Amino acid sequence: MQKLSNKFALVTGGASGLGKAIAQRLALEGASVVITDVQNSVGEATADEFGLTFLQQDVTDEAQWDRVIREIHERFGGLHILVNNAGIVGARDRVSPENTQLSEWRRVFAVNVDGVFLGCRAAIPLIYASGGGSIINVASIAGILATPYATAYGASKAAVRQLTKSVAQHCVERRLGIRCNSVHPGDVRTPLWDKQAAEAAEMRGVSIDVIVQECQSMIPMGDFVQPQDVAAAVAFLACEESRYMTGGKLLVDAGIINCDTYRRT
Repeated sequence: MQKLSNKFALVTGGASGLGKAIAQRLALEGASVVITDVQNSVGEATADEFGLTFLQQDVTDEAQWDRVIREIHERFGGLHILVNNAGIVGARDRVSPENTQLSEWRRVFAVNVDGVFLGCRAAIPLIYASGGGSIINVASIAGILATPYATAYGASKAAVRQLTKSVAQHCVERRLGIRCNSVHPGDVRTPLWDKQAAEAAEMRGVSIDVIVQECQSMIPMGDFVQPQDVAAAVAFLACEESRYMTGGKLLVDAGIINCDTYRRT
Protein backbone atom coordinates (compact mmCIF):
# COMPACT_ATOMS: atom_id res chain seq x y z
CA MET A 1 0.00 0.00 0.00
CA GLN A 2 1.29 3.46 -0.88
CA LYS A 3 1.82 5.33 2.38
CA LEU A 4 1.97 8.85 0.96
CA SER A 5 -1.00 8.92 -1.38
CA ASN A 6 -2.56 12.38 -1.76
CA LYS A 7 0.50 14.02 -0.22
CA PHE A 8 2.63 16.76 -1.79
CA ALA A 9 6.37 16.75 -1.15
CA LEU A 10 9.30 19.06 -1.85
CA VAL A 11 12.86 17.72 -2.00
CA THR A 12 15.70 20.22 -2.35
CA GLY A 13 18.85 19.14 -4.15
CA GLY A 14 16.73 16.51 -5.82
CA ALA A 15 18.35 16.41 -9.24
CA SER A 16 20.96 13.78 -8.45
CA GLY A 17 22.56 11.63 -5.78
CA LEU A 18 20.81 11.29 -2.45
CA GLY A 19 18.07 13.80 -3.28
CA LYS A 20 17.18 11.89 -6.45
CA ALA A 21 16.85 8.63 -4.49
CA ILE A 22 14.69 10.32 -1.85
CA ALA A 23 12.41 11.89 -4.45
CA GLN A 24 12.03 8.58 -6.26
CA ARG A 25 11.12 6.75 -3.04
CA LEU A 26 8.54 9.35 -2.01
CA ALA A 27 6.98 9.13 -5.48
CA LEU A 28 6.87 5.33 -5.25
CA GLU A 29 5.01 5.75 -1.96
CA GLY A 30 2.36 7.77 -3.78
CA ALA A 31 3.41 11.37 -3.14
CA SER A 32 3.36 14.09 -5.77
CA VAL A 33 6.97 15.29 -5.64
CA VAL A 34 8.58 18.58 -6.55
CA ILE A 35 12.38 18.60 -6.76
CA THR A 36 14.49 21.73 -6.79
CA ASP A 37 18.13 22.18 -7.69
CA VAL A 38 20.64 24.56 -9.25
CA GLN A 39 21.33 21.91 -11.94
CA ASN A 40 18.67 22.76 -14.51
CA SER A 41 19.28 20.13 -17.19
CA VAL A 42 19.94 17.33 -14.68
CA GLY A 43 16.88 18.32 -12.66
CA GLU A 44 14.64 18.31 -15.70
CA ALA A 45 15.96 14.90 -16.75
CA THR A 46 15.32 13.44 -13.29
CA ALA A 47 11.82 14.90 -13.23
CA ASP A 48 11.04 13.39 -16.65
CA GLU A 49 12.47 10.02 -15.62
CA PHE A 50 10.35 9.62 -12.50
CA GLY A 51 7.29 11.74 -13.23
CA LEU A 52 8.25 14.57 -10.88
CA THR A 53 8.04 18.35 -11.11
CA PHE A 54 11.28 20.32 -11.34
CA LEU A 55 11.82 23.92 -10.24
CA GLN A 56 15.15 25.72 -10.41
CA GLN A 57 16.26 26.94 -6.98
CA ASP A 58 19.28 28.21 -5.10
CA VAL A 59 18.40 27.36 -1.49
CA THR A 60 20.56 30.21 -0.17
CA ASP A 61 18.32 32.79 -1.88
CA GLU A 62 15.46 33.98 0.32
CA ALA A 63 13.42 35.29 -2.60
CA GLN A 64 13.68 31.99 -4.44
CA TRP A 65 12.23 30.17 -1.43
CA ASP A 66 9.24 32.49 -1.51
CA ARG A 67 8.84 31.81 -5.25
CA VAL A 68 9.07 28.02 -4.91
CA ILE A 69 6.55 27.84 -2.06
CA ARG A 70 4.20 30.16 -3.97
CA GLU A 71 4.45 28.01 -7.12
CA ILE A 72 3.76 24.83 -5.14
CA HIS A 73 0.73 26.45 -3.57
CA GLU A 74 -0.58 27.64 -6.93
CA ARG A 75 0.04 24.32 -8.74
CA PHE A 76 -0.92 21.81 -6.07
CA GLY A 77 -2.82 23.75 -3.44
CA GLY A 78 -0.74 22.49 -0.53
CA LEU A 79 2.41 20.93 0.87
CA HIS A 80 2.76 18.10 3.40
CA ILE A 81 6.42 17.04 3.26
CA LEU A 82 9.60 19.09 3.06
CA VAL A 83 12.97 17.36 2.71
CA ASN A 84 15.83 19.80 3.17
CA ASN A 85 18.44 17.74 1.36
CA ALA A 86 20.51 20.29 -0.61
CA GLY A 87 24.03 20.52 0.76
CA ILE A 88 27.71 20.80 -0.08
CA VAL A 89 30.83 19.29 1.47
CA GLY A 90 33.18 22.14 0.69
CA ALA A 91 36.87 22.22 -0.18
CA ARG A 92 39.20 19.26 0.33
CA ASP A 93 42.21 21.38 1.27
CA ARG A 94 42.66 23.94 4.07
CA VAL A 95 39.81 22.44 6.09
CA SER A 96 41.21 22.15 9.63
CA PRO A 97 40.24 24.48 12.51
CA GLU A 98 43.53 26.30 11.90
CA ASN A 99 43.42 26.92 8.18
CA THR A 100 39.77 26.90 7.05
CA GLN A 101 39.13 30.11 5.13
CA LEU A 102 36.31 32.31 6.40
CA SER A 103 34.94 32.56 2.85
CA GLU A 104 34.76 28.75 2.66
CA TRP A 105 33.12 28.54 6.09
CA ARG A 106 30.47 31.01 4.99
CA ARG A 107 29.91 29.21 1.67
CA VAL A 108 29.28 25.86 3.39
CA PHE A 109 27.02 27.41 6.03
CA ALA A 110 25.06 29.34 3.41
CA VAL A 111 23.94 26.14 1.70
CA ASN A 112 23.87 23.66 4.59
CA VAL A 113 22.41 25.87 7.33
CA ASP A 114 20.89 28.99 5.79
CA GLY A 115 19.21 26.84 3.15
CA VAL A 116 17.63 24.59 5.78
CA PHE A 117 16.53 27.53 7.93
CA LEU A 118 14.97 29.34 4.97
CA GLY A 119 13.24 26.14 3.88
CA CYS A 120 11.70 25.50 7.28
CA ARG A 121 10.63 29.12 7.67
CA ALA A 122 9.07 29.31 4.21
CA ALA A 123 7.30 25.93 4.31
CA ILE A 124 5.82 25.88 7.83
CA PRO A 125 2.84 28.16 7.02
CA LEU A 126 1.86 26.16 3.92
CA ILE A 127 2.29 22.78 5.62
CA TYR A 128 0.14 24.01 8.49
CA ALA A 129 -2.51 25.33 6.09
CA SER A 130 -2.45 21.94 4.33
CA GLY A 131 -3.39 20.11 7.52
CA GLY A 132 0.09 19.41 8.88
CA GLY A 133 2.91 17.15 7.85
CA SER A 134 6.59 16.41 8.21
CA ILE A 135 9.89 18.22 7.73
CA ILE A 136 12.98 16.04 7.32
CA ASN A 137 16.39 17.70 7.44
CA VAL A 138 19.25 15.69 5.96
CA ALA A 139 22.21 16.13 8.32
CA SER A 140 25.15 13.75 8.71
CA ILE A 141 27.10 11.76 11.24
CA ALA A 142 29.62 14.57 10.69
CA GLY A 143 27.31 16.69 12.84
CA ILE A 144 27.78 14.28 15.75
CA LEU A 145 31.41 13.16 15.41
CA ALA A 146 34.46 15.43 15.52
CA THR A 147 35.50 16.50 12.01
CA PRO A 148 38.89 18.23 12.11
CA TYR A 149 39.32 17.13 8.47
CA ALA A 150 36.11 18.95 7.44
CA THR A 151 35.62 21.67 10.02
CA ALA A 152 32.99 23.77 8.27
CA TYR A 153 31.00 20.79 7.03
CA GLY A 154 30.82 19.10 10.43
CA ALA A 155 29.87 22.33 12.21
CA SER A 156 27.17 23.04 9.62
CA LYS A 157 25.59 19.62 10.07
CA ALA A 158 25.67 20.01 13.85
CA ALA A 159 23.79 23.29 13.35
CA VAL A 160 21.19 21.46 11.25
CA ARG A 161 20.64 19.03 14.13
CA GLN A 162 20.10 21.84 16.64
CA LEU A 163 17.83 23.73 14.24
CA THR A 164 15.77 20.58 13.74
CA LYS A 165 15.09 20.34 17.48
CA SER A 166 14.13 24.01 17.67
CA VAL A 167 11.74 23.74 14.72
CA ALA A 168 10.19 20.60 16.20
CA GLN A 169 9.63 22.25 19.57
CA HIS A 170 8.20 25.39 17.99
CA CYS A 171 5.69 23.38 15.97
CA VAL A 172 4.67 21.32 19.00
CA GLU A 173 4.16 24.36 21.22
CA ARG A 174 2.14 26.13 18.51
CA ARG A 175 0.08 22.97 17.82
CA LEU A 176 0.83 23.23 14.10
CA GLY A 177 0.64 19.51 13.42
CA ILE A 178 4.13 19.55 11.90
CA ARG A 179 6.88 17.13 12.90
CA CYS A 180 10.56 17.84 12.26
CA ASN A 181 13.32 15.23 12.41
CA SER A 182 16.85 14.87 11.10
CA VAL A 183 18.44 11.98 9.22
CA HIS A 184 22.16 11.35 9.69
CA PRO A 185 23.76 9.25 6.93
CA GLY A 186 27.24 7.80 7.11
CA ASP A 187 29.35 7.40 3.98
CA VAL A 188 26.90 7.15 1.08
CA ARG A 189 28.17 6.20 -2.39
CA THR A 190 26.86 9.03 -4.53
CA PRO A 191 28.46 10.97 -7.41
CA LEU A 192 29.37 13.66 -4.85
CA TRP A 193 31.14 11.10 -2.65
CA ASP A 194 33.03 9.73 -5.65
CA LYS A 195 34.08 13.24 -6.64
CA GLN A 196 35.42 13.90 -3.15
CA ALA A 197 37.21 10.55 -3.15
CA ALA A 198 38.83 11.34 -6.50
CA GLU A 199 40.05 14.68 -5.16
CA ALA A 200 41.46 12.99 -2.05
CA ALA A 201 43.20 10.39 -4.21
CA GLU A 202 44.78 13.11 -6.36
CA MET A 203 45.98 15.03 -3.30
CA ARG A 204 47.60 11.89 -1.87
CA GLY A 205 48.92 10.57 -5.15
CA VAL A 206 47.07 7.26 -4.93
CA SER A 207 44.32 5.59 -6.93
CA ILE A 208 40.67 6.15 -6.08
CA ASP A 209 40.42 2.42 -5.32
CA VAL A 210 42.80 2.96 -2.39
CA ILE A 211 40.53 5.65 -0.95
CA VAL A 212 37.43 3.50 -1.43
CA GLN A 213 39.02 0.46 0.21
CA GLU A 214 40.32 2.49 3.15
CA CYS A 215 36.92 4.03 3.83
CA GLN A 216 35.11 0.74 3.38
CA SER A 217 37.44 -1.04 5.80
CA MET A 218 36.47 1.40 8.58
CA ILE A 219 32.73 0.84 8.25
CA PRO A 220 31.63 -1.63 10.96
CA MET A 221 28.95 -3.27 8.80
CA GLY A 222 31.46 -3.69 5.99
CA ASP A 223 29.98 -1.62 3.18
CA PHE A 224 28.83 1.85 2.25
CA VAL A 225 25.33 3.09 2.89
CA GLN A 226 23.36 3.21 -0.35
CA PRO A 227 21.14 6.17 -1.32
CA GLN A 228 18.04 3.99 -1.18
CA ASP A 229 18.79 3.17 2.47
CA VAL A 230 18.65 6.85 3.40
CA ALA A 231 15.60 7.32 1.18
CA ALA A 232 13.78 4.59 3.10
CA ALA A 233 14.48 6.39 6.38
CA VAL A 234 13.17 9.65 4.95
CA ALA A 235 10.01 7.95 3.67
CA PHE A 236 9.42 6.51 7.13
CA LEU A 237 9.70 9.94 8.75
CA ALA A 238 7.38 11.38 6.12
CA CYS A 239 4.53 8.93 6.70
CA GLU A 240 2.02 8.35 9.48
CA GLU A 241 3.97 5.38 10.85
CA SER A 242 6.29 7.92 12.51
CA ARG A 243 3.49 10.23 13.67
CA TYR A 244 4.80 10.41 17.26
CA MET A 245 8.39 11.13 16.28
CA THR A 246 9.54 14.74 16.32
CA GLY A 247 12.80 16.42 17.20
CA GLY A 248 14.56 13.09 16.76
CA LYS A 249 17.64 11.99 14.86
CA LEU A 250 17.67 8.86 12.75
CA LEU A 251 21.08 7.32 12.05
CA VAL A 252 21.72 5.47 8.78
CA ASP A 253 25.44 4.98 9.21
CA ALA A 254 26.27 1.25 9.11
CA GLY A 255 27.45 1.44 12.72
CA ILE A 256 30.05 4.19 12.29
CA ILE A 257 28.73 6.33 15.13
CA ASN A 258 29.66 3.60 17.61
CA CYS A 259 33.13 3.02 16.17
CA ASP A 260 35.80 4.93 18.11
CA THR A 261 38.48 4.36 15.45
CA TYR A 262 36.50 5.71 12.50
CA ARG A 263 38.02 8.62 10.61
CA ARG A 264 37.23 9.86 7.12
CA THR A 265 40.08 9.86 4.64
